Amino acid sequence: MGIYINKGNTAFRRSRNSEYVDKSGLIAVVNQTLFTERCFTCVTRCRRFGKSMAAKMLAAYYDHSCDSRSLFSDLKIASDPTFEEHLNKYPVIYLDLSSFTRELHKGKVVERMEKELIADIRAAYTSVPVPRGASLMKYLLRIHAATGDTFIFIIDEWDAILRECAQNPKLPNQTDEYVNWLRSMFKDVLGMEAFAGVYITGILPIKKYDTQSALNNFIEYSMVSPRKMAPFFGFTKEEVIDLAGKHQMDFEDLGKWYDGYRIGDEPSMFNPNSVMQAIDSGRCESFWSATGAFDSVATYINMNYEGLRDDIVSMLAGERCVVDTTSFQNDLSDVRNKDDVLTVLIHLGYLSYDWRDGTCYIPNREVAGEMVNAVKANKWKEVVNALQQSRMLLDATLRGDAGLVARMVQEAHIANASLIKYSDENSMSCVLAIAYYYAHGDYIFHREFQTGTGFADLVMIPRKNVSKPAIIVELKYNDTTGTAIDQIHQRQYPQKVAEYTGDILLVAISYDKKTKEHQCYIETYGKTDES
Repeated sequence: MGIYINKGNTAFRRSRNSEYVDKSGLIAVVNQTLFTERCFTCVTRCRRFGKSMAAKMLAAYYDHSCDSRSLFSDLKIASDPTFEEHLNKYPVIYLDLSSFTRELHKGKVVERMEKELIADIRAAYTSVPVPRGASLMKYLLRIHAATGDTFIFIIDEWDAILRECAQNPKLPNQTDEYVNWLRSMFKDVLGMEAFAGVYITGILPIKKYDTQSALNNFIEYSMVSPRKMAPFFGFTKEEVIDLAGKHQMDFEDLGKWYDGYRIGDEPSMFNPNSVMQAIDSGRCESFWSATGAFDSVATYINMNYEGLRDDIVSMLAGERCVVDTTSFQNDLSDVRNKDDVLTVLIHLGYLSYDWRDGTCYIPNREVAGEMVNAVKANKWKEVVNALQQSRMLLDATLRGDAGLVARMVQEAHIANASLIKYSDENSMSCVLAIAYYYAHGDYIFHREFQTGTGFADLVMIPRKNVSKPAIIVELKYNDTTGTAIDQIHQRQYPQKVAEYTGDILLVAISYDKKTKEHQCYIETYGKTDES
């Protein structure tokens, strides 16, 4: 058993000995690419979404130095037609780039990495001499010519060197040297003879250059464009339902905290690491801080690009923002505009991306909490104050204290006036959504909720097992609360909402453009009440 080659299946066996969700269908997708022009695969996704788990699974399946049949016989891949064809048939080279980032300060990390790889592979192929001054690629070609072996090459955290150098300018810049090494390994047409397949995984897609990609022979699957790999990027709704039932966890609670990612055509994807952490601890809370990306996120959202702060605030309020993901060069040191920042946050998992309309949004409560922490770190006082007051606003609403609600909404409007300009009910709704931020813990928010014979401006429906009334908020710009409450009754807004809940609070909020003052009226509507 080597350090980098023929590592066996011990790492994946540990995964199978733990709570394991079957993602072996990924193997079938990779099998289809072997010995084809599409044999170079790059799969990138954010931290804690199972990148290393997938890499270890692939290594265990392909590695010819061990017998992994028992590890896969009860998994989905066992029923795939390609299962027997490739099971334990190849020498596997497994390289975790993050293990070398600790030595970046010494310089020449690529040279040292290649020497270690050659030394380890040489121990596995003692009959094939290393040509004097040979590169790793030339040595692998020599082995292939002598033995006929074709390799599976797996690189975990392929972009670790690029990310570390980009985020720490004090380190010697070794990115060009590393990219040239990748090109020498995988771009050479002759080199294809030595590989049955190459699988690299990390956080960032392959860097773009003015003269196309340095590795444009790789087929890429990312948080922005996962294509057929989408089901393997996280836990699906069905998988979490099974886990929740097995461990007596509340599925609705797991969804509130960790669902919300739309990845390709998969509409409901959960953060795998957080779900497993919650199951292990027996309760839902934020495990996101362990991802190690917070400092960089705080830096990115504080960049002074036009419209960036407005978009962050809108997303905290539950809105979606349009983003152009095509301009980002997949380089953390080359962030040029607002769209680049939002695209970085998508790759880091702080935002989810919906390719259907080109929008991004904050996926769930866990990530929202970390975004709020980033906002606090950047001292956006007007936003922080509104968020801190949001609990008091919800309490005042539930008590029916219309006067206090009006005053607090007035304060929220003044605090956010530089970011959100009042012009109609929609802009008022955005301010209200920020002001009621705390309520996201117990309520599901719906903007422009279709109910009765119209659309309510803001509806908050209590989550499962939350014993609080639903809240219907109708807003009037340059009109009265009387008009708003009449509209709620005349268009029968409560009837539809009553299907989901018990009592309902009807909240009418108006704003007078001339006096610049808010008014509020609150009444209770029960299921037995008549509209």
